[in-house]
Amino acid sequence: MDAAADKIPQRCDVFIVGGGINGAGIARDLAGRGFSVVLAERDDLAQHTSSASTKLIHGGLRYLEHYEFGLVRKALAEREVLLRSAPHIMRPLRFVLPHDPSMRPAWLIRLGLVLYDHLARRAVLAASRAVDLRRHEAGAPLKPRYTRGFEYSDGWVDDARLVVLNAVDAHRRGATVLTRTECVRAQRHAAGWTVSLRGRDGASATVQARALVNAAGPWAERFLREVARPARGESLATRSLRLVKGSHIVVPCLFEHPYAYIFQSPDKRIVFAIPYEERFTLIGTTDVEIHDAPERAAINGDEIAYLCAQASRYFARTVQPQDVVWSYSGVRPLLDDRSGDPSAVTRDYVLETDARAAPLLTVWGGKITTFRKLAEEAGDSIARMLGERRPAWSRGAFLPGGDLSGWIGAATVPDVDLARFVAAVERRYPWLAPAVARRLARAYGSLIERALGGAASRAQLGREVAPGLFEAELAYLRCEEWAASADDVLWRRSKLGLHYGERERQAVERWFATAPAAAAVGETAP
Repeated sequence: MDAAADKIPQRCDVFIVGGGINGAGIARDLAGRGFSVVLAERDDLAQHTSSASTKLIHGGLRYLEHYEFGLVRKALAEREVLLRSAPHIMRPLRFVLPHDPSMRPAWLIRLGLVLYDHLARRAVLAASRAVDLRRHEAGAPLKPRYTRGFEYSDGWVDDARLVVLNAVDAHRRGATVLTRTECVRAQRHAAGWTVSLRGRDGASATVQARALVNAAGPWAERFLREVARPARGESLATRSLRLVKGSHIVVPCLFEHPYAYIFQSPDKRIVFAIPYEERFTLIGTTDVEIHDAPERAAINGDEIAYLCAQASRYFARTVQPQDVVWSYSGVRPLLDDRSGDPSAVTRDYVLETDARAAPLLTVWGGKITTFRKLAEEAGDSIARMLGERRPAWSRGAFLPGGDLSGWIGAATVPDVDLARFVAAVERRYPWLAPAVARRLARAYGSLIERALGGAASRAQLGREVAPGLFEAELAYLRCEEWAASADDVLWRRSKLGLHYGERERQAVERWFATAPAAAAVGETAP
């Protein structure tokens, strides 16, 4: 296991299965209320659905067509809460929607945007407006026939780092976080759960918990059917999930401006085109129902062709499958509401509680934007089932690295604060290349000094393992962010894998294989 066996507590208040955004968010919430928490993730944090999103903090404009006003309002209200909590990994983003008269009428789009502007209070994000694409800079990369459009606000997020920072904060507050540790059995008793664990190295451990949280995402239904064991004389009720694969492609940059696009498709779906990693454009997503094991989900040729075709309907430059430099797929666990169209299935969540014996809470569904609210509601439910009143606390709290006041003074608005912070980092570390300083500032925020190991010169960063990636940062990621492989660093805690060739990626793999053993996360508290 990633933590030494003697570091795994024998008892805890709450055991959480699943290290995606919901599991990490719930662990943070409960630890912040003073509960003792253990979280186990079979793979790496955010290895599956939570690192395979469209990277958006958004209300879900298209959900208005399905009359999901409650979900949209909840998500809209959370946008600015999240943006303020971690301005280094989240930022406001303006979207441009070119109007295609053959799709939805302009008046309907305008009505939807007015609702979007007013369903929840806004203090940071600007209101929507109509734009003339013949004069707007976002019109230049588009085909000439798109002359009219609309502009509105949502937000961008580094999804995998959001998960990791929730786990870091949970750990700071006393939670035990175990990665690459599978829950192989959870036996329910009248007064608690006996949870059996197995690590990648074959080591086993047992934890007694007062309550169990099933946050296994696409595997939540399977967990209840195959791993959890009921107390004598009862059965564990479960629901049915629809597993919907969403795939994305990344191509070389299609435009130079800072706006993102939302495109309407003839099948009534929407596709985003988002500026990504400075040199690329991210295009997604698809909605393909799957019936195979979610861990085997991967993009196929039809999905690549679909995304290229939808982007090419709008961009003057044709997007072709051979342009794709990277792709990824994630499986969204959606509650089966008998809808025939996967894109119409609700993205809202349900928290199912069962207190007939030892408390059990199962998370069904959910989306990144509403993770904090979901975690808060889960914390309320667990506290109630355990018979303890411990108030919510996370609204208004910073995620690790999110409090930039020590560098820039009082906060203003998130995107301005980030720009001020990046400038302050460049002044403090003039010996870092500007691109490296920007990347580190946006990844670690005010924790950048720790990520650099307190270095006062480039030489103190250790060897440059790959361009812009030094041993000091790798050691930090391994010691304090549970990174255990090159993929953990290159594709989740950063997207450096997109910028490196095979030689550089192999250099990072060799570092993990040969570098001296680091202290476990449990021994070096973030």
